[in-house]
Amino acid sequence: MALFTRAPKAEPILGQNRPVAALLSLLTWIVALIFFFPLFWLVLSSFKEELDANSSPKLFFDPTLDRFSEVTEDTQGLLSFAEAFTNSFWIVLISTIIVMLLAIPAAYALAIRPMIKWRDILFFFISTKFLPIVGAIMPLWIISRDLGILNSRLVLIILYTAMNLPLAVWMLRSFFAEVPKELIEAAQIDGCSLMGQIRQVILPIVAPGLAATALLCVIFAWNEFFLAVQLNPVDGSTLPVWVASQESGRGNFLAKLSAASVLATIPVVLAGWVAQKRMIRGLAMGAIK
Repeated sequence: MALFTRAPKAEPILGQNRPVAALLSLLTWIVALIFFFPLFWLVLSSFKEELDANSSPKLFFDPTLDRFSEVTEDTQGLLSFAEAFTNSFWIVLISTIIVMLLAIPAAYALAIRPMIKWRDILFFFISTKFLPIVGAIMPLWIISRDLGILNSRLVLIILYTAMNLPLAVWMLRSFFAEVPKELIEAAQIDGCSLMGQIRQVILPIVAPGLAATALLCVIFAWNEFFLAVQLNPVDGSTLPVWVASQESGRGNFLAKLSAASVLATIPVVLAGWVAQKRMIRGLAMGAIK
């Protein structure tokens, strides 16, 4: 009697589930197209005349760039495109840098050197997101007025930093927790200082996570509308407020509004396209143990 017998040859799983895989692929494409269609229609409408954009849906028309010229060259409104873009750029850039500078040491302390009841600290961070922003807008408006920062970039930089900081701490803490403790101990044995450990050992490993976190902060700050329209009605208004200003009480503004929305979306799309590899790697960190 043979001590070892050959195990029966396993059937390929993919071959057994090929119809299921094809169905899942089809459903995935359908869902992706459903999510993509509004963006596709937005871009399509931006190249139309107002009459075509407001009439029955048309896939075939004579494209024009007049709407883009109209929204970028219009200086009759409260805010021009260049002013709104400049405000958004500096507000988002400065607030994201501050968020990352504050979140990195906080995440390091919570992941690498956790203190007692560190879970309570994390819960406190995320609990700041529980209150609907509309419930806090009146105190924020009064405080901003009393401090003399109402209708300025500074108030949005402060609020966007506070808005994104809990998210950044939570995300970076999960990324930092994936750093092998052996590498940190080896750096300590070699006499590496705390800042050296962070710069030379930890940050290179969690770089994809840093990119993913920073990009999400940029997206949330770039698209924020409620605080910007309530606290910066004119001077410090951002692109979302400028887009909303393209609406007209006379009607027939759909193509113009679409062109403004496309211009406001392009910077975030480009940032996501440039950082997509690092973002995907960062969001996947810790998903598989």
